[in-house]
Amino acid sequence: MNPPIVDPGSAFLQLHRAGRGFVMPNAWDAGSAIVLAAEGFPALGTTSAGIAFSLGRPDSALSDPRFTVSRAQALERLRQIVCSVQVPVNADLESGYGNTPEEVAETVRLAIAAGAAGANIEDVDRATGALYELPLAVERITAAHEAAMASGQAFVLNARTDAVLLHGAGGFDLAIARANRLAEAGAQCVFTPGVADTERAATLVRHIAAPLNLVVGLNEAGSSATALIDAGVARVSVGGSIARAALGLVRAAAQELRDRGTVSYAAGQIPQSVLNRLFEDALNPRSA
Repeated sequence: MNPPIVDPGSAFLQLHRAGRGFVMPNAWDAGSAIVLAAEGFPALGTTSAGIAFSLGRPDSALSDPRFTVSRAQALERLRQIVCSVQVPVNADLESGYGNTPEEVAETVRLAIAAGAAGANIEDVDRATGALYELPLAVERITAAHEAAMASGQAFVLNARTDAVLLHGAGGFDLAIARANRLAEAGAQCVFTPGVADTERAATLVRHIAAPLNLVVGLNEAGSSATALIDAGVARVSVGGSIARAALGLVRAAAQELRDRGTVSYAAGQIPQSVLNRLFEDALNPRSA
């Protein structure tokens, strides 16, 4: 696998401080990371949904926590992705794999040890599906920030608030208020999923005192990452949308084979020789 880049956290931080935002697609394994990085993106994120689906598990199974991906499994996949590419990798750490600030801090320490240049921490209690009370949400981000600072490495802490996802339009002002409190607690970037239109994005940019991360493709296919960046968004991710689209192709191919016996889906495949070379170069970049 590729050696780690010298200072991924600093490189990642500089992307957030540049005059224009960037697109950060989300990978779920080493293969998807290599394919995405080969298209020239300056950074990648992991996707908890994509990782879960690749393991045959649901994403955030509230009905039975035994079905969810463990922290150890998520971190092992993070290590594999980090080692496969030469760009900074942001880790989707869900809600920090624990409720307490101490548990969140430990998760951040482990992610840094695995090579992450940054990480998302959500403000949703996985046991209830509700937002954490704001004081606890702030304490959790403070603990994550202190853990990152104690590592001595540059690290971009991205505080995610699901106020809009959970409360719709009524959660918009709440998202702004929570985002600003989480930024004050040490987050260098804030993430408000559920907003993908330029009008509301521009409002968030004006009222949130930190670089803004938005996601496209979450439950829609009509938004534009470029338009959001034009509106001042610092980074645009895609969550599990590419992973879900890939699984959509698997299902469509299976249905075609079952119903018609044809393989028209194969027209869009990457040739074997191209993939072989791509992955060989990733394992031994000096041969590229």
